[in-house]
Amino acid sequence: MHFSLMFYESPEDFAARKDPARQEEYLAGWSHYVHALRESGIVVSGFGLHAPETAATLLRRDGDMFVQDGPFTETKEQLGGLFVIDVPDLDTALEWAARAPVNAVEVRQNLPSLK
Repeated sequence: MHFSLMFYESPEDFAARKDPARQEEYLAGWSHYVHALRESGIVVSGFGLHAPETAATLLRRDGDMFVQDGPFTETKEQLGGLFVIDVPDLDTALEWAARAPVNAVEVRQNLPSLK
């Protein structure tokens, strides 16, 4: 079964990616986690995302499309990256999610691919 692990990060986490004084510590947590995921052989795909302020969001209102700079949601934590993993069940996906070096991970089972 494929599950998506979606990692939500705070503005401070996104800032740590670029701050030379905090970047090494930030990357160390992710490096260990990503290595463990890849070594387990369950990774289907995965990637990090640029900071939310680089996003463009398309919104449909009354049939017209509008482009909004930045993310759609106005929450503190934003999607920072994701992995798609292949594991036997939700419990296993949750176990892997719990090991991530972030405070919020959304876990969802993937629908079958469209062909």
